[in-house]
Amino acid sequence: MEERIVRYIKGGIEVKEKVLEKCISSIKEIVIATIETLRDGGKIILFGNGGSAAEAEHFVCELVGKFFKKKKALPAIALSTNTSVITAVGNDFSFQEIFSREIEALGKEKDLAIGFSTPGNSENILRGIMTAKNKGMKTVGLSGCDGGKLKEIADICVIVPSFHSPHIQEAHVTIIHLICELVEEEFTSLDT
Repeated sequence: MEERIVRYIKGGIEVKEKVLEKCISSIKEIVIATIETLRDGGKIILFGNGGSAAEAEHFVCELVGKFFKKKKALPAIALSTNTSVITAVGNDFSFQEIFSREIEALGKEKDLAIGFSTPGNSENILRGIMTAKNKGMKTVGLSGCDGGKLKEIADICVIVPSFHSPHIQEAHVTIIHLICELVEEEFTSLDT
């Protein structure tokens, strides 16, 4: 058992080292896009399935609340939190449409859409990103594996270089925390 614990933790460290080697420029692009969106009066709209939905909600929590420092609340929403909409759209249309319908209803041209898809091929995430693009929104994908179709349609895509979903999601949380810290720093300095 101890060997498995060590192997798992080392695997996660190796994935984060690869993120450090390969993903810095795309993470920086997301930070800049997030800051510009918020400065221009837009909001951040995030969505994902399963653990990725939890990551989207976590990201929103840090923007609306605080990461480290007290700051003004920043406008962000996780689409996975409205179960009535999810179940109604899933029933009346299809599960593939749950995020695209919400973006159609809530998204504005000055907003930023961030979709999480570990393999990069989740149809409801892809449709959400496409709806956002059709509305003139800037789009971001957070994925893993080879980036899937998400890397082809999102304006910016961070592809965690791993095929191990738990390590991809752990890296996404690290990336979220990094983005939140840098965004918070920007908006805290404006408040003082």
